[in-house]
Amino acid sequence: MLISRSIFISQTSIFFQKMRRSILYKAAYFTSCLIALLLFQIMKSKDLQKLVLSKYENGDGPTKIFRDLNGAMSLCTIERWCKMIREDGSINLSSPSGCPRTVRTKATIQNIKRRMKRQKRVSIRKLASELNISRNSVWRVLKNDLQLKAYKKQIEPLLTDEHKAKRKTFANWARKKFRKEDTMKILFSDEKMFDLDGIYNSQNDRIWAVDRADADKKGGVKQKRKFPQKVMVWLGACSKGVSPLVIFEDGTVNHERYIREVLPVARDYGNAVFEGDWTFQQDGAKPHAHKETQKWCADKNNFPFFIDNDTWPPNSPDLNPLDYCIWDELAHAVNWEKVTSKKTLIMELKRAVKKIRQDVVWESCQSWTNRLYRMSQNDG
Repeated sequence: MLISRSIFISQTSIFFQKMRRSILYKAAYFTSCLIALLLFQIMKSKDLQKLVLSKYENGDGPTKIFRDLNGAMSLCTIERWCKMIREDGSINLSSPSGCPRTVRTKATIQNIKRRMKRQKRVSIRKLASELNISRNSVWRVLKNDLQLKAYKKQIEPLLTDEHKAKRKTFANWARKKFRKEDTMKILFSDEKMFDLDGIYNSQNDRIWAVDRADADKKGGVKQKRKFPQKVMVWLGACSKGVSPLVIFEDGTVNHERYIREVLPVARDYGNAVFEGDWTFQQDGAKPHAHKETQKWCADKNNFPFFIDNDTWPPNSPDLNPLDYCIWDELAHAVNWEKVTSKKTLIMELKRAVKKIRQDVVWESCQSWTNRLYRMSQNDG
């Protein structure tokens, strides 16, 4: 009984030692194959061609070469290369495998390239029609062969050389006049017109649907009135927040109305949040540039300091936080589904101005000095 037990133990030990060696051998072999495969993947095609050519000239067959490469290349490819060596004495891969191109040829690519240089504003549909090829082929030539991308035209104010000079002069003046903390005490102001049709972006406002009819059911149609009712509003903005909204329900805004209805609101709000040490800004609109308006603003009893009409540069909405940020914030805060008349539009504007986020207003004012720096560096 003891002998059989000792024999069993010894045989079991030998079995597990063999199993362990076998597992270690397989793991080592698998690791070596994996390393070899990675190395061959890193190698360039030219290096692989030289290796296959050398082995074939030394008498190795395709199967032997395939095994030596540990599956880095398919056996079919190695056999095709060996056939090239037998027939031509070398591996010639100058022409790509597969059927030759019939559409995206060098001539077609050059035609499209010349066409784009001659007239940059052209659609893929029109190019495909002119060259009698598919739109997909034109798209692949533009993207893959010519490395081009489609960009939308950006709309910006027309700036003459005189405008650019004034903008650069203002940027340099403001950077010398105001410290960073002083720029956070500027009350920016502006007017804007809102109508009953609201806002929408034809590019970004998309409806995901199965077909056009399904999209229409989900609100894929934006209806616009021919002559929608409009409301003009005035708003001031600074690092502390936004001023009360001034709404002009009817009539035009001349300098008299501007002085009577707007400027006192700006004065009271500025004095309340800054305690007498702040600057008022307005653009060069006619009611603002009128001599009576300029005289009212220059009175120290009204504004401690203000940027006069001769100093503020023309065509510069990119320097007003209301234009480059806050008006958009206000428009998106309006519930346009409730806007059905001029009265409801006014009610929604009054409600939406209270929802403008303070952090958005602060960041828009904070970035003003960065805009001045970029404008001075880019010559206006």
